Amino acid sequence: MSLWTSAEIAAATDGAASSDFVVSGVTFDSREVGPGDLFIALSGEATDGHRYLDQAFARGAAGAIVSEPCAHPHVRVADTMAALEALGRAGRDRSAARIVGVTGSVGKTGTKEALFAALDRNDPGCAHRSVKSYNNHTGVPLSLARMPRDARFGIFEMGMNHAGELAALTRMVRPHVAIVTAIAPAHAAYFTGEEAIADAKGEIFQGLEPGGFAIVPQDSPHRDRLVSAAAPHAARVATFGIGDGADIRALETMPSIAGGSFVSARLGTRELTFTVRQPGAHWVSNALAIIGAVDAVGGDLALAGLALADMGGLPGRGQRFVTPVDGGTAVVIDESYNANPSSMRATLAVLGQMDANRRIAVLGEMRELGEGSDAYHAALSEPIVAARVELAILVGEAMAALGQALEKRVEFVHVADAATARDRLMAALAPGDAVLIKGSNAVGLSGVVAALAGGGAAAGSGSHG
Repeated sequence: MSLWTSAEIAAATDGAASSDFVVSGVTFDSREVGPGDLFIALSGEATDGHRYLDQAFARGAAGAIVSEPCAHPHVRVADTMAALEALGRAGRDRSAARIVGVTGSVGKTGTKEALFAALDRNDPGCAHRSVKSYNNHTGVPLSLARMPRDARFGIFEMGMNHAGELAALTRMVRPHVAIVTAIAPAHAAYFTGEEAIADAKGEIFQGLEPGGFAIVPQDSPHRDRLVSAAAPHAARVATFGIGDGADIRALETMPSIAGGSFVSARLGTRELTFTVRQPGAHWVSNALAIIGAVDAVGGDLALAGLALADMGGLPGRGQRFVTPVDGGTAVVIDESYNANPSSMRATLAVLGQMDANRRIAVLGEMRELGEGSDAYHAALSEPIVAARVELAILVGEAMAALGQALEKRVEFVHVADAATARDRLMAALAPGDAVLIKGSNAVGLSGVVAALAGGGAAAGSGSHG
């Protein structure tokens, strides 16, 4: 079944088609173009997608959206960014899928991926989700435009770093179920405090469809604020968590043999048990929100439980692997994609639970924390000590405050960049070690992960049209 015809694209974007064509995919990155795709030539400050039209068609594009003359099959519009948004809205308008929107300071991508796994197992091939972390003003409409016309379920991640951004995204997604995973001081530099962050995350409820369902964290100090944000837009608000009073509650949790958690939970008047393969209390919390959303869209809870039991870690977000070291091996936890104070504490706790000869933490600075940056970094000393970390490799200028807090408590080295951290880690690593690698994405700790995985230093990232 085609994703879009040229006539449908032209109607959605108020454009003019040069000829009849059919596309099976959509992208705005010429490096990702595959046979049959629609290439949207976005124009930005750094580059102009029109420069990559020949490259896109050489890779098999079936058509393009352009705002300049084009020798290839195309739909010409006045503004290609506006056309992307319009195509995303059209993708949402034509869909009969049950839609789940996910936001939060931590856990968005993992929750989105687990929801997809659960709903895809419910109806194989009929679930759709945003890929990677396509959660912003370009990623969300692209993900909507990619949604198959016969999809039964759609799961969309939405992020923000300024007030008002989520309101615009959620009105495009129009979810039937909206989840806030957790509130933490991510992007704190752009907000006056956690209350303001909670308010910005609560904007997701503004796009709920009539009869919509809001799912908020019971154990958050901002629970009441989120409930109040949801109340004008949701027909029902449910809380999830481990604490008393949650509508979706973990009654009991036990470590599983595989390192995750065995959970007994109550969902309304029902009780169920399931295993979460991913370790850590934060994943138990995520799982409770997930089963609530699966139930709300009519999914099978037993199949959701199987999906949670099978789901491994994602690259950059908890994936584990074994790396050879001097005739033995070490275990690596790849959390290199991002970091804020809450996620740092959660993953350090996971490291502390590991059975290892020695625990090493390679921690990159946390960006966008504003005036409270030093205090947030210094406060990581307590979870590091609690995790029984024997060596901490601190990366980036902002880690100086943590180094001061760790003096005479934990052995540490403070380095300027990821390349130096990689060299120091390689020199120190020994068989039986467990290594956590975590920091803000811009620090570049993915290069350390790549070296340990045998891929050498990670290639730098760029952007094409």
